[in-house]
Order: sequence, then C-alpha cells, then structure tokens
Amino acid sequence: MAFGWIDEQAAARRRAGLVRTLRPRPADSPLLDLASNDYLGLARHPEVVAGAQEAARTWGGGATGSRLVTGTTELHTALERELAEFCGFEAALVFSSGYAANLAAVTALAPHGSLIVSDAGNHASLIDGCRLARGTTQVVAHADPEAVRKALGTHDGPALAVSDTVFSVDGDAAPLAGLAEACREHGAGLVVDDAHGLGVLGAGGRGAPHAAGLAGADDVVVTVTLSKSLGSQGGAVLGPARVVEHLVNAARTFIFDTGLAPAAAGAALAALRLLGREPERAARAREVATGLHARLTAAGLEAVRPDAAVVSVRAPSPEEAVRWAADCRAAGLFVGCFRPPSVPDGISRLRLTARADLTEEQIERAVQVIGGTRP
Repeated sequence: MAFGWIDEQAAARRRAGLVRTLRPRPADSPLLDLASNDYLGLARHPEVVAGAQEAARTWGGGATGSRLVTGTTELHTALERELAEFCGFEAALVFSSGYAANLAAVTALAPHGSLIVSDAGNHASLIDGCRLARGTTQVVAHADPEAVRKALGTHDGPALAVSDTVFSVDGDAAPLAGLAEACREHGAGLVVDDAHGLGVLGAGGRGAPHAAGLAGADDVVVTVTLSKSLGSQGGAVLGPARVVEHLVNAARTFIFDTGLAPAAAGAALAALRLLGREPERAARAREVATGLHARLTAAGLEAVRPDAAVVSVRAPSPEEAVRWAADCRAAGLFVGCFRPPSVPDGISRLRLTARADLTEEQIERAVQVIGGTRP
C-alpha cells in the first residue's frame, strides 16, 4: 500500500513518546507565554503592528514574485540597508525565512571541493544547508574551536566553519572569537547564525558577532531571523557586499523563492527602529533570563545557565517532558517542550523564553508553576 511505511513510523513515535501535535492558539490567550521567541515583546507592539499595516496598504498583501522579478520593493531595500547598518555589516539580503537564509549562506559559500566544519549542536537549518551544499561536511564537537582548527588543518582548499551564535536548545553561546581565530589561521570563512543573539546580545541588541568584535569583518557572514527579537517574519544574510552580491546570483532560496511579504518587512523595519530608540530592551531580556535561572535553580530544578534569552530546564524523559509542559499549560503557563530529534544530546527539556516585557510578578509565577508541576 502506498505510504504504508508511514503507519509504522507513527507507531514507533507513539511508543517513544515523540508524537507532535498542532495546538492553535487564540488571538487573546489567557496563558502566560514563556514559549515563543518574542524576546523583546515586540510582536504585538503598536508601532510594529502599524508598520505591518502601512506596508500592506502601500504594497499589498504579497510580494507578487521572486526578489529578482517583482518581489523587491523599496521597503525591502530600506530594511536591508538599516539592518546592515544596525548590526555593523557592509550589506544585507532579506529572505522569506531564517531557514531560507541559512540554506542560502551555506550552500552558496561551499562549492565543490570545499570543506564545511559544522558544530554538533547546530540548528536543523544549518545542518540541512550542509547536506545540500556541494562541499564535504565534517561535524565537530560542540563549541570547540580547537576541534574546528584540527578539522580545517586536514583540508587544502576553500573551507567554511558554520555555527549558531546562541544554541537554541540550551541557550549557550558559541566561542565566536576562538572560532574566528581558528578560521583565520587556515584562510577559512566563518558563517554564524545569530537568530537568538540579535536583539539580545551586543550593544543595544546588535548581536553576538558585534559583541565579539566580528561585525564588518571581511571573512565573517552572519544570518539572522526577523521572527524572534524583531517580532515579525523572514530572515537575512549580513556580510561583505561581494558575498551578498554572490548570493543574489547563486543562492537558490533567494533566486527561486517569492520575496518576503511587505507586511512582514514593514513590521521588521518598525521593530528595528524601535530597538534603536530603546536599546535597554536587550539588557532587560538578559536580566530576565538570569533571574529565571537563579530562581529555578534555587527551587531545586536543573536549569542551564543562559548566555542570552533561552533558559533550559532538564526533564527526566520525553514522556514526562510532554506531561510537564501540559501540566504547566493547565496551570496557566505556556512553555516550550524540546524532545528528540530536536535535541542533539537526546535529553528532553522544557525551554523557556525570557522576554523583556515580563514583570517580576510574572517571573515568580512562572517559577512557582514549573516547580509545582515538576515530574
């Protein structure tokens, strides 16, 4: 029977406690949200919503075509210009998603004969970029510049190291300065995904590469998403102008994909400008994260110390992680639940988002609910 193997896989997922389900949320959910990636609390900010509305009124509901045909508006180029300037890079290129941006950066910068050195904890989009690229990929130990250095030393030709700046599972930061040093010793490029760093790390939220002194370097390329700290949708690649020009001509997820919807571009641009005026939002997100971690560990929970805005709490098993998250929802708290294969080490977790707009009372309530529902 066609697709009969699907039933076998579904049964295996049920036995392992790994079934995933969609839970549509209402527009006005009564739950306290510690599950989204809205790190700065901007997704519903009046200025961001107004930016989306004005863009839709001006440019319509969709981009109408690929970026190289009709999908590039003046709004897209304004967003690219201001995003590059804010983060300290020469140029930027906007994509329909952060996933598409990562596929573009890795595949277009790793031709035949190249080596890609990829961190074992990288996001799925970077992993998929490595799989699609025409170069050879070598996976190395997590957050280990020496492992990157050794891998690069085995190759003679174009090379690239690829890493998240902040890893989405535990919220730990990559040693960017050490990675850059290892790459420069071997003439390799460095591509880093700053999805969880933009808006949280660096001066005024300018990102982890900016904080590490790598912004604007001619051998560093950064990908970001517009759907986390900027509360919108889409992604971008930042780097030297010649790299961006190469992506325009060689990146398949740019050439063959419809451009980012104007409403999303307008919302992201409004959020970026708001962050520029209110840089304290980045510091507040970090403050909330450290406060959450301190209170959770004081309550006897196994929480990983955060380097940005992600706080991870270990769960005994996938089944208990699902049950724990469900009990939190029943108590009025929405938390993320990460299980294999989303976690590279196989350990299931609750994943908490430290939003800049959380009050001290909300933080204390969240800790009480998590502690009170622990398996």
